[in-house]
Amino acid sequence: MSSDVKHPRFAPRTAFGIDIGGSGIKGAPVNLKTGEFSGERVRIPTPQPATPAAVAATVAQVVDRFSLRKAVPIGVTFPAIVRHGVAQSAANVDKSWIGTNIEQVLHKATGRRVVAVNDADAAGYAEVEFGAAKDVPGLVLVVTLGTGIGTALINHGRLVPNTELGHLEIDGVDAESRASDAARDREGLDMTAWAARLQRYFSVLEALFSPDLFVVGGGVSKRHAEFLPLLDLRTPIVPAALRNAAGIVGAACLAAEAI
Repeated sequence: MSSDVKHPRFAPRTAFGIDIGGSGIKGAPVNLKTGEFSGERVRIPTPQPATPAAVAATVAQVVDRFSLRKAVPIGVTFPAIVRHGVAQSAANVDKSWIGTNIEQVLHKATGRRVVAVNDADAAGYAEVEFGAAKDVPGLVLVVTLGTGIGTALINHGRLVPNTELGHLEIDGVDAESRASDAARDREGLDMTAWAARLQRYFSVLEALFSPDLFVVGGGVSKRHAEFLPLLDLRTPIVPAALRNAAGIVGAACLAAEAI
């Protein structure tokens, strides 16, 4: 046989996604062709305090609920800046995670190779692969509005990790302190007043990045009809499609791509 014959690469059909949050650790197998769960999602409350050892043990419990082949890739979202598998921050989990190699800790607990990613990055990637930004060419900016503001920047299908654009300084303050859904709730803002703050935030993002599409996620996105039409932007802006499934789906996809 000629040495220049190229053998096909067979991508895995299934990967496993785990979403580590402040209140719950959720996991499910994901069909990588459709982006749908191929089994029932399991949720176990996040241990308190959410130390590395305690969270790792809970992640192992989630994985053990499924009969996964050893070759199935496992992706995990983590509420932090994640650089080469190491947590550089810690939101809604114990601060002892900072400087901890997430992938090594979870590998030791599960006996499997694990790929760890920022939670907003995972959700954003899922929207590009299977959700509101599927088949949109160019630069997509996914923004999740919740306790803070999470962001994911995807250019021609490639994720730029850890953008953390919710922490842009705008008008002398951290953007999420004024424009997050938590800020709206804390200050008792109606949708019109909050939309004015969102207008300022998205206008700055638009000026900096000139994206082809904004996708807005987070729990408040289910009320998108109350605030998105109030925004005046050149860039199209749409609500996220995958909602609570996005983290698991995105983590599974990114793990399959990495492994």
